[in-house]
Amino acid sequence: MIRSALAARGPRTHRAVALAVAAPLLLAACSGGGAAPASGPAATSPAASPSAPPYDASALRTPGGRLFGVASDGAVGDLAPVNSFGAKAGHQPDIREYYQEWGDDFDPAGNTKLWHNGQVPMLTWVPEQAPLTRIASGGEDAYLTRFAQQVRSYQGPLVISFAPEMNGGWTAWGPGHASPADFVAAWRHIHDVFRDQATTNVIWVWTPHVTDSGTPAAIRPYYPGDDYLDWVGLIGYYGPQDGSDYRTLFTPTIRTVRSFSAKPLLIAETGVAEGPRKVAQIDDLFAGAAASDGLIGLVWYDLLRQWPGSKQPTDWRVDSSAAAAAEVAKAAAGQKFGFRVAP
Repeated sequence: MIRSALAARGPRTHRAVALAVAAPLLLAACSGGGAAPASGPAATSPAASPSAPPYDASALRTPGGRLFGVASDGAVGDLAPVNSFGAKAGHQPDIREYYQEWGDDFDPAGNTKLWHNGQVPMLTWVPEQAPLTRIASGGEDAYLTRFAQQVRSYQGPLVISFAPEMNGGWTAWGPGHASPADFVAAWRHIHDVFRDQATTNVIWVWTPHVTDSGTPAAIRPYYPGDDYLDWVGLIGYYGPQDGSDYRTLFTPTIRTVRSFSAKPLLIAETGVAEGPRKVAQIDDLFAGAAASDGLIGLVWYDLLRQWPGSKQPTDWRVDSSAAAAAEVAKAAAGQKFGFRVAP
């Protein structure tokens, strides 16, 4: 059953996902317009010395419009998925998200390449082999400190989603494997180590799966607190086994989130499965997202994937048909998703 890109990838196989923000225009939008600031991608250097101040990502934490991102295969510095999605969807993506195993080092060169291309990298950090209790107790601090220093030296912004879908039993850190208290303690400890290293160029996004019959765990106990994150992210899909419309797929969870958090909301991973209703569901997705309180964007899962036990792969791609591609481009533009990079 597809619950997320984790399940769709198959057992313990990690993909690169793409989510990209045209940061120069975001900064302009936050300030009410004007030229891109000198700290935009074209003005940054690949890396700074350890003594240099980190990139200032504060303006990006409250973007002035709706982002349109993409989830797809490829290493962080691989621009082919970004450019391919832009050609298919009629708009270059605004954020590029990619997955990385806990224990792997940060890639400054790859992230810089993406940032210089006009996308904000989003790192989804997957602790497959590191128990949350060990992270929270400081048992991973040597790695964590090194990683925070590597991120600090990178002269650009980085969105980090740690242990997404923590409320899903299919993850190694979800129900049956770790408690909500374990997750909160690990998240806060990671955040505190980054703070102690003065790694302030990070935008923290907390990313549960939408609550449904297959994901019944309450999400409130997993919330680390307003002081420990910048965005709330949600993951959910249109079919074949998840939701069929925005009202039932996302709205109940958004209502729950708004009962305890007013943070900006990002649909961090979504897609519409190929089928007779795909065009109509594309319209429903963008219209519903645009009408959601405090929503800053969505990320499209642009892959053909077969999940364990299925007979046929599911086609989430925007160009699974010519009609679908045309509708994605039309709906995104009509609902004002996506920024244009300022000159």
